[in-house]
Amino acid sequence: MGMFAEIITIGDELLTGNTVDSNSAFIAQKLTEKGYWVRRITTVGDDVEEIKTVVREVLSREPEVLVIAGGLGPTHDDVTMLAVARALNLELELREDILKRIEEFYLELYKKGFVDDPKINEARKKMAYIPRGVEILNNTVGAAPGAFLIYKNTKIFVLPGMPREMKAMFENEVSPKLGKGKFIQRKLLAEITDESKLAPLLVEALNRFNIKIHSSPKGFGKYIGIILFGESEDEIERARRFIEERGIKFEEV
Repeated sequence: MGMFAEIITIGDELLTGNTVDSNSAFIAQKLTEKGYWVRRITTVGDDVEEIKTVVREVLSREPEVLVIAGGLGPTHDDVTMLAVARALNLELELREDILKRIEEFYLELYKKGFVDDPKINEARKKMAYIPRGVEILNNTVGAAPGAFLIYKNTKIFVLPGMPREMKAMFENEVSPKLGKGKFIQRKLLAEITDESKLAPLLVEALNRFNIKIHSSPKGFGKYIGIILFGESEDEIERARRFIEERGIKFEEV
């Protein structure tokens, strides 16, 4: 199974433990459903050089998809667009169309009484600087736009870090660009207490069938949780029967 993806989440707050990185879990789940194997998730702080280095490292592994989330806002530590531009040797340019959208966004907030001043300042203007030649991803929930570009064979998506904004952008803008692939997941509980007894059967099933398997013991007790991933129900069913015929009882979750 050959489509690979990586995720980079960005923010000092993720590295200090002040914010739990729920974004990477959401993105990983969505990519898996679309038929991608997420090979790595990397978290990095709000530092241009660090982000640039990590982006280049990921691209050297040539995943089909790279999703980057976080660091697109107006504050001094929002440096993701700059770092991505540097990683790819692109110029940042001020996009008047985005600036206009940001102006409208803050005017709307001003009318609702959420901000004191609707005028564009340097901090807000910063969000309109985008690497040259990328496609803009619309942010229907917040101010900062996202970006989409293809580097060699990697589709790169740059998304905001606010979960509401990121999720809306993922569903509306990213998902349609990921293709029609999908994985089916079957969650089972194996009635067995010892993972080491189950292990050789899982290895054999992996070799015989076009599937992936996650297993997670639920503590030393009666069950071990198994998730079978595959591109077809049939293949998953065959793998399940194969394991059951060798003496393992499964319960559906």
